[in-house]
Amino acid sequence: MKMRIRKGDTVAVITGRHRGATAKVVSVLAAENRVVLEGLNLVKRHRRATRNEKGRIVERPMPIHASNVMPIDPKSGKPTRIGLRVEGGKKVRFARKSGEAI
Repeated sequence: MKMRIRKGDTVAVITGRHRGATAKVVSVLAAENRVVLEGLNLVKRHRRATRNEKGRIVERPMPIHASNVMPIDPKSGKPTRIGLRVEGGKKVRFARKSGEAI
């Protein structure tokens, strides 16, 4: 099934360690059905020193499964499912709760 979440969408985490948090989608990994969220699910990675820079510990976001997030309804600000409809020969995503285009 095709993912209906896209880069730049604001989503709410509905399950897991970050349940209840909202974040912006940084990237979508469609083949793995995962999304990377800004500032959530951070892990620490050690960077080896190179000639130009010192070694350090870097925090970076890891992917979350797409089934654990829901898009935010632009009208109510609550999580909603997404539908597709055709308007003027163009496919448009819309929030199922309010019917408003996303």
